[in-house]
Amino acid sequence: MILYGHPMSRANRPLWLLHELGVPFEHVPTHFATGETRKPEFLAINPNGHVPALVDGDVKLFESMAINLYLARKYDGGLWPKSVADEGRAYQWSFWAMTEAEEPLLTWLMNTVIRPPDQRDPAKAEDAKQRLAKPLDVLEGALRGRPYLLGPSFSIADLNVASVLMWARLGRIDLSRWPWVDAWLTRCLDRPAAKKASGRG
Repeated sequence: MILYGHPMSRANRPLWLLHELGVPFEHVPTHFATGETRKPEFLAINPNGHVPALVDGDVKLFESMAINLYLARKYDGGLWPKSVADEGRAYQWSFWAMTEAEEPLLTWLMNTVIRPPDQRDPAKAEDAKQRLAKPLDVLEGALRGRPYLLGPSFSIADLNVASVLMWARLGRIDLSRWPWVDAWLTRCLDRPAAKKASGRG
């Protein structure tokens, strides 16, 4: 099994999961900024020219959430839901993270951390921060009174959502208004596999 993508990209998500699962894999740290994702051999795996991309035997996949849902279901490791209802919730939260939380988080990051100071737009950053409050309110309500999204145990739903929300830590967003989210995110990111994927352990 081969995973293509730089750890400081969306490839961090399947990297984290692969470390959780403990399955053998090769990591090829492909970086979009170097032109590696435009080479014909990479485009044969992901014609979009983006990372991450996964090759697992005859299976070729792109899109980080699709890769993670596939890996969690195939290799389990205790992270795949035990009921059809919870499978639906795992899909729900994975798609929710991408459609509701990722864009405002990324916009905030681009305009506060990633871009050079002279290329940042403070108005866009503030707007993104304001828009992020609604999905954080939703997540706070879902986590209130429970340690993880699907119940008492960490699952693929938590990993997929936390792999997006971890950008709040990188962007130094104050989560004190959302104490259940804050505590949950700390629990998720303190896992050894999460630290290993991000080069922190």
